[in-house]
Amino acid sequence: MSLLDELKELVVKGDMVNAVEKTQKALDEGLVPGKLIDEALIAAMDVVGEKYKSGELFVPEMLIAAKTMQACMEKLEPLVAADELKSAGKVVIGTVKDDLHDIGKNLVAMMLRGAGFEVVDLGVDVAAEEFVAKVKELKPNILGMSALLTTTVPQMELVIKALDDAGLRSQVQVIVGGAAVTPEFAKNIGADGYAPDATGAVNWAKNCMTGSK
Repeated sequence: MSLLDELKELVVKGDMVNAVEKTQKALDEGLVPGKLIDEALIAAMDVVGEKYKSGELFVPEMLIAAKTMQACMEKLEPLVAADELKSAGKVVIGTVKDDLHDIGKNLVAMMLRGAGFEVVDLGVDVAAEEFVAKVKELKPNILGMSALLTTTVPQMELVIKALDDAGLRSQVQVIVGGAAVTPEFAKNIGADGYAPDATGAVNWAKNCMTGSK
């Protein structure tokens, strides 16, 4: 088994200590950081997503794998030239106003990073004005919103309306998700997409960037 395959397997298992050590060993042996990112780390998160989809892994294992991947990335990113890191796209994500739940949102953000996306996480309790300001400032490809409570999901519609009022709606694809969100609700408020879980969000984002959603 090659070093790349070994690293990929360690990330899938969520073995952070050995994965970071293997990353350093690969660097010491002359492997290019960009190659490690593409063929081991991102490839590992693709496997994690598939295993979750098939029921082999659950949310806790996904979180551990994603954190392991991030730990390896922290060692590699300073060594990679800016133009070497091929971003899959830029995503702004946050939990809507008056909602403080972040586990699902955090997992989506980590899985998106694992898939090669540049992710700006606005955190929780994010007002419509802040979403709009960040879309205007950062010009992301995708805006992701999360809500767990039935009392906070109406905030998603307010954000979409605020984007429209600011003349920004056509410039960004909007995906929504969370326990209180349904595909029907997403469609009714004018969102471009809906995902029931982190794997679904990543797949939608990938398809969005390739124009195949």
